[in-house]
Order: sequence, then C-alpha cells, then structure tokens
Amino acid sequence: MVFYQVLLLAGYAYAHELAKRFTPRRTALLQVLIVFAALAALPIHLSQTLNPTLMANPTLWLLALLAMGIGLPFLILTTYSSTLQRWYASTSPGSARQPYVLYSASNLGSLIGLFSYPALIERHLGLTAQSRLWEWGYLVLLVLTVCCALTLWFVPDPKPSHGTTTDACAYVTRLQEIKWLALAFISSSLMLGVTTTLTTELPPIPLLWVLPLAVYLLSFVLVFARKPITYHDTVVEKLPILLVVMAFLIISGTVSLPIFSIPFYLIVLFAACMACHGELARTRPPARGLTHFYLSVAIGGALGGLFNAIVAPLIFKSVVELPLALILLAVAICYMGSRKRTQPANRWDFILPVSLGLVVMILSTWWTSSHLTGRPAMNAVVFIGPIFLCLSFAGRPLRFALGFASLVLPSSLYSSAYGHVLLAERSFFGVYRVTQNGEYRQLSNGSTIHGIQSLDPNRAREPLSYYYKTGPIGQVFSTASIREHLREIAVIGLGAGSLACYAESGRHFTFYEIDPAVETIARNPAYFTFLRDCSRETRIVIGDARLSLEDAPAHKYDMVVADAFSSDTVPVHLVTREAIELYLAKLADHGLLAFNISNRYLDLRRVLGAIAQSAGLECIIRDDTALDNYEQSRGKTASVWLLMARTRADFATLAAEPNWRNLQLRPGSPVWTDDYSTLAGIIHWGVIPHRN
Repeated sequence: MVFYQVLLLAGYAYAHELAKRFTPRRTALLQVLIVFAALAALPIHLSQTLNPTLMANPTLWLLALLAMGIGLPFLILTTYSSTLQRWYASTSPGSARQPYVLYSASNLGSLIGLFSYPALIERHLGLTAQSRLWEWGYLVLLVLTVCCALTLWFVPDPKPSHGTTTDACAYVTRLQEIKWLALAFISSSLMLGVTTTLTTELPPIPLLWVLPLAVYLLSFVLVFARKPITYHDTVVEKLPILLVVMAFLIISGTVSLPIFSIPFYLIVLFAACMACHGELARTRPPARGLTHFYLSVAIGGALGGLFNAIVAPLIFKSVVELPLALILLAVAICYMGSRKRTQPANRWDFILPVSLGLVVMILSTWWTSSHLTGRPAMNAVVFIGPIFLCLSFAGRPLRFALGFASLVLPSSLYSSAYGHVLLAERSFFGVYRVTQNGEYRQLSNGSTIHGIQSLDPNRAREPLSYYYKTGPIGQVFSTASIREHLREIAVIGLGAGSLACYAESGRHFTFYEIDPAVETIARNPAYFTFLRDCSRETRIVIGDARLSLEDAPAHKYDMVVADAFSSDTVPVHLVTREAIELYLAKLADHGLLAFNISNRYLDLRRVLGAIAQSAGLECIIRDDTALDNYEQSRGKTASVWLLMARTRADFATLAAEPNWRNLQLRPGSPVWTDDYSTLAGIIHWGVIPHRN
C-alpha cells in the first residue's frame, strides 16, 4: 500500500505540474509519449536476482524490488485519473461541471479489480499468463489514450485565464490544502489500521484484508458519484455514536469477539471514510483546480500509509495507530459538514475529558493487575460508565473529541484480553506477546499461538500445544523405527522453541526463522527455557527458509518440519512444488517431511496432497482434534499433521497405526507452484482446527 500511495503521489504531482505549465492539448501529446516509453519495461516481472538480505526490517528491500519490477508502468497509470479528468473538463462547459464523476468510475474499477483478482484471475491463470494478459491490457490502454488525445486535439484550447491551473492555485487557500491533506491522512491511516487489527488480532480468516480496502474504495465511489446516495451532514452527526462503539470493542478485547467485531469494525470504517471523503467531495474545487485537489489528497494518503506501515512499527509495541487515527477523526468532526459545528470552548470542555481520562487510567491499572483479566465481557461491564459518559459529550464536538481521546488512548495501552502480558514486541512481521495465565506461559502473534511452556519445574522441558508427546509429531519422534534415524532435523519456524525438547544424544536441530525478534524471545530464559534447557547446541538460521535452505548441504537432514504460519495460512512459497523439491534435495534417502497444517479456514491437505501425488511421494495424515478436558488442561492443543516420504517403508510403522491414515484426494486438485496458487477451492470453514 505504501508503494502504491507514494507512486500515486508522484503521478498526481506530475499531472499537476503539467496542468500548471501546459494546455490540455500539449499534455495529451506528452501523455502519449510516456505511455509509449513505458513499453520498454514490459512485461511486468519481479527481479530474480535481488534477494533479501538478513535484516529485521526489509521495508527498503521490498520497495526497491517493487520499483524495479513494476515501478515505471505503475507510475504511468497513476497519472491517468487527474489527467483524463482535466481533458474531459476542457471538452465542453457541460462536462466541465462534472469531471469528478470519472474519479468515482476510477475507484469503481479498482473495487472490481480487487474482488475479481482472487475470484477469477488468480484462480485460472498463473503469474506468467497474468503478466502477458496485463501487457495486452496495457496495449489496449495505449490505443485508447491515443483516441482520447486525438479527440482532444480537435477541441480548441481554452483561454489561459480560464483553463490553466495557475488561477486555481490562487483560488485554493492554504487552509483548504491542510484540510484536504488531513482528511486523506485520517481515512488512509484508519483503513490500514483496521486492516492490521483484523488480520493480526483476530483468528486468521482468508482474504480478510480485502474488506477494509473494499470499504475504503466504495466510499470514494459513492461520495464522488454524480448523485451521492447519502446526506453528508447526517453521516457526520451519527459518527460519534459509532466511534463510541469502536471504543467499546477496543476496551472489550477484539480477539475474543471475532464474529461480532468484524462487522462493527467495517461499519465504523465505512462511516469514517464516508465522512472524510464526503467532506473532500463537498469542498472540492472547480474543474480548473482538480489537479491541485488530487495532489493534496495524495499527499495525505501517502503520509497515512508511511505512518502506519513504517513509522508505527518502529515506535509502537502494539497496534496503537488505529486508536490514534480514531482520535484524529473525532477532532476532525468539529470541522466537517455544511452546518457550523464548532462552539465556543468553556472550562468544562477540558475538565470533564481530563477527569474521564483519570478514571479510565485508574480502572485500566486496577483491571490489568486483577485476576479477571482476559475476560472481555467483564471488561465491558467495568468500563460501561466511562463509555456512556463519553457518548454524552457528543453534543459538543470539542468535548467529545477530548473525551474520546481520554477514553481510548489509556485503554489501548493495556492488553486485558490477553491476560497478564510479560512482553509486547512488534516487528515488521507482526506483534508478539508473551503472556502468563496460571501455570502456563505462551507466545502468540495476535490470536495465533506459537508455543506454550509450563511453569512447573517438573514439566518445563515438556513440549506442549501442537507438539505434545501424545500428538502426531510426538508420535513421530517416539516411534522406534523412525526415532533411530533422526539425527539431523530442520524446522521451518521457531516459535518458542518447543520442538527442541525432542533433542537427545546425537540429535541436532536447525531452526529456520525469518524474524529475529522471535529468536530474541525464544532465547531469553526470562520468557522461555526450551532452547537453554533442552538443546544448547540448537542452531538458528535467520532469513527466509527457502533461501536459507538452498545453502544447506544436499541430503543433510533426516527430517524437515514445516511449521511456519503467516496470518491466514502457511506462506505460499513454502508449500509449492518447487519448495517440496528443495526439501527433498536436502533430505536424506529415507527422510521424512512433516507439515503442521492446523488451520480453521484453509484445507491445506488438498494442496500438499496434490503436490505429493504429482511428485510420486507417499503421504499419510493424523487428525488429532478430539481432545478431552484433561489433555487440554495439561496444555495440549488440537492439531493436524501430514507426513511425506519417498517410499511407504520410510513410515511403515506409523502408517499401520489406526490414528494415521492415507490421504484421500479429490480428483483434479490443483498443484501449487511458484507460478500458480489460489485459495479458491481450499477454504474450509471450521473443520480443521485453527492454531490457538
């Protein structure tokens, strides 16, 4: 999103400068020339030589990779919206009154593309075919651009006093620029903040990130339509109620309310975007100032993206940018709408919010140290008074804005929904929390658990959660015919280091972990002692597992365990045919591949089973989801594990066990490759257990 927003800003700046210096006919000629020039960068592709270095934050590498691969064609596309609207506005006085309807159409096209890609394009085409199709689409765009330019050429240039943007720059005040920038910043930051919160703090639902972006785009479509379907002032007046609902969700703890909180988050985001973008539409300048308007909006959007994606992960330990954006929105309400909303401030506009903030801080401190933490329903009961008091401020926008800040900011700094938090650490890859609940300490990323350890000294070396001794992976290590051959083991994904507890004399583990923050947590005995007590010789390799494994000697490992998860699924490039071929190349002749495929929403059995079938590998699976209360109280977590081997003899003893079975595949299951993968067809609601 940052890459898109920054290039969008560059494209709008270019269009604005052209509008200031040249007539529409001359800009048409320049536009045709640069569209032709971008043909040299096609087809679009990502560099295969620019591999990521071992760094905790690969932001700059990612931006450089995108710029080299798709930067020039994408930059050209970003110039079209404001440029075509200016051309359209110059064709006749009638169209000049409504050039902004093309902005609505542009965002509608983005919205259609957002949903059609996973539903249609990705499902039926590989990346190579998509690149070729995109190249043909670009050629069509070139032809249409030439047609528009020729049409414009036969329209007389407007007089300089009416057609240049120089007059518009004088018409637009500095205060208007700041207002446009601020509104765009707030909506951009809110959209990214909601996306981060939903995909980090809630159970990982496939493609959940699409919904906030869809809401964001839809609001542009509606407010810039020829006939908007909503009354802007009504949206602004009702927004404080929705903001208080959002405060309720933040205080209650969203991780325990996924079904109910997702619609509310999206409703609040939609209302916020309708208010911010509706105010942009209401205060938009005449057609001669549209490039200046879009440039201000692009600056605000880019700043919002930079703040959320780059600045916030560096300075905050948790997802605080969403509450901050909501507070800015509450302040912005004072200056929205056609009715005068600002009122003369009095001392109670400051005394009451400060008092509310003190109450919330006291309640938050007491609640965090109480034995009832981690119960969202109780959280709501404790804070119900401050929530209604804040709502009573809605009649005075300034008092409401300050009261909302006093309510949300202190409560967002504690993590009652997670129990007693020992550590909150944020990196490029996510927000990690080490929490303690009773006898157990656990490492989690949002709602996904990455390891549990007992505080009982007699059980401190016992692997828990998905790695329980009576579970599937525990059975693999305890089977005599397999156990004696397991000397060198590679594990993709470190977590808390639980699997190191299966180390014994002559057995060595090598963990491949992409996030240095995870290694720091796992090696710190103040949080977890698996690595220290179970296997001091454990080796940890930081970096992307596929790239790091390429440097390992051939046939080194007796077993490769894939246990890496990112948001809603295993990282795709770790479960493609090429990835399995790499694992096999590093696997000994009679070695095993073990995959933790525990997931509530994605049926990864079909993906891996299809790859195993195409590669001629044997495959068995154990579904360990029927746990009794005793096992759960002892720290065991439901899990599903899948084993692959070159021959059935390599796991014959396990295959004979009644709790392991052959994997049954549906005919025509697609084989994921580096060129082709899709979630369509493997989404499976609630059958396979999720990772918590």
